[in-house]
Amino acid sequence: MEMLLASVPLALAFSVPVALLGALLLTRMRRNSITAAVTVLVLVPVLATLAGVIGVSGFMYTPQLGGFLVVCAVVAAFTVPAALMLGRGIANDVMWLHEAHDAERVAEASRRELVAWISHDLRTPLAGIRAMSEALTDGVVSDPDEVAEYARRIRGETVRLSGMVDDLFQLSRITSGALTLTLSEVPLHEVVSEAVAVEGVAASRKGVRVEAAADSQWPVVLGSDPELARVVRNLLSNAIRHTPPDGAVVVAAGVVGDRAWLRVDDGCGGIPADDLGRVFEVAFRGEDARTPDGEGHSGLGLAIARGLVEAHSGEIDARNHGPGCRFEVRLPLAR
Repeated sequence: MEMLLASVPLALAFSVPVALLGALLLTRMRRNSITAAVTVLVLVPVLATLAGVIGVSGFMYTPQLGGFLVVCAVVAAFTVPAALMLGRGIANDVMWLHEAHDAERVAEASRRELVAWISHDLRTPLAGIRAMSEALTDGVVSDPDEVAEYARRIRGETVRLSGMVDDLFQLSRITSGALTLTLSEVPLHEVVSEAVAVEGVAASRKGVRVEAAADSQWPVVLGSDPELARVVRNLLSNAIRHTPPDGAVVVAAGVVGDRAWLRVDDGCGGIPADDLGRVFEVAFRGEDARTPDGEGHSGLGLAIARGLVEAHSGEIDARNHGPGCRFEVRLPLAR
């Protein structure tokens, strides 16, 4: 017993420096690899114990020391791989948490920006409706023609507000996961024809031609008719709004592999390269499409189109093409 107690200071004299060196190494590694730090954390106690035992033995090989070395080697053989796996798992979890935090921060910033600009754009038509209704109520406007003009303007602002609220409701359904689709076989030609008929009024008023490419195929896709019609209408509306008078909007469709594609080409003059990747963002305002134009557009059309396309397991992208931009949608074919 006395010999054992006498060997404790000697063991500490060898094991404590190793432990302190390990602690110093861990301190320096706190900003480096988590996997390496966990591995060092596992090895330090084993090495410190080994150093203490070797010091007590006087650096002389004995059967007991040999047995202890074998035990340390076995312990290290099990603990080091376990430490590596644990470290990698922790590193992956930390990376996921950072990515989730960054995504949440971006989403929160996007929501704040959306609330800021949509509240501003909602106030504009509301202020106009209030001013005109007060003028009618106070008798400031009494001439029948002027009263009719004010009524027409109030109706126009009401339609504009209705369109903005409808877009916000649709976007809310998409982002909250409340959107449910009833899938069926949908002839793409019928969807496009209906959308062209609806948006043709705005195109004619502006002097923009809406044409179908002569070599188009019109496949049947698997989707929900109302939502696909909304996608095509939003793309056509955006194209018409940004194409100058006497310009043309060209619609084409076809098949590649097991996917159908639909393209809408406009004459907008192109989009800056830095903005191409952001045109489908909810709160992006790098272009005029993000500002209501008095026709009931909230500027959310492209964001809604992307959400509806992705709900169909499809893809949508934008790129500069010819005198303007090309928006292309890819959807699964009906089996």
